[in-house]
Amino acid sequence: MLLYIFFLIYTLRSRDISLLQSNIFKFYNAPHSGIYPTFWVGHLKTIIKICVKRSDVINFNKPLDKEILEIIYGSLLGDASAEKRKGGKGTRILFYQEGSHNEYLLFLHRLIANLGYCNTNIPKLQTRISNNGKIKKIIRFSTWTYDQFNEIHKNWYINGKKVLPNDIDQFLSPLALAIWIMDDGGKIGKGLKLATNNFTLNEVKQLISILDFKYNIKSNIHKTGAIDQYNIYILSDSMPILVNLIKPYIIPSMKYKLGNYI
Repeated sequence: MLLYIFFLIYTLRSRDISLLQSNIFKFYNAPHSGIYPTFWVGHLKTIIKICVKRSDVINFNKPLDKEILEIIYGSLLGDASAEKRKGGKGTRILFYQEGSHNEYLLFLHRLIANLGYCNTNIPKLQTRISNNGKIKKIIRFSTWTYDQFNEIHKNWYINGKKVLPNDIDQFLSPLALAIWIMDDGGKIGKGLKLATNNFTLNEVKQLISILDFKYNIKSNIHKTGAIDQYNIYILSDSMPILVNLIKPYIIPSMKYKLGNYI
């Protein structure tokens, strides 16, 4: 409920939403040197100074912006996680991708940094040894720690396990949907698969119902082959509807997930 109140406070006008869509590519295609560029995202002006320390941040006691909630909810449906800090003093959101998807993670970082929720140090590729002994490249970053994010952690986790929050329908906007697909979607046949392995069957059914009710996107459930793990398959007939919703937010390196529909 608290998050929904924040959402209502910061609901954008339709004009503002179109401005957000048109500006996505402005900062995606901007130079990667130094601070990310300043521009308007909807009715919000992006940061204009480098923020590399917690003391630089001025939004710790403010209601959460609508955009950051949609970005976080879309990311948590995928590979992101929320971490409650020791002592209960706030929560931070962790973003992680394999090195092959570094452009997407830099896109996410640029979104969140320009909204003022993480430092502006550009993430770097790192080398790690996987469980099978192979060397792999990863890239990651996290938000600042916020007390306001505690509500997100409460909604998304029970006893340390990620669950589908009751308010997911309020924040599954076209922006959140695009991020979810870029994070955990994959082309399969003439449709699209969403990897929902970590959610229960009832939670997957709830997501399918929301997609149908909000956007008339038809999908069904595919078993993964593992016990109690399921994926969502968006039917080919609904792909044009889906693409029309999310294409303003899809970065060039992720268009392959949508096949010939984009």
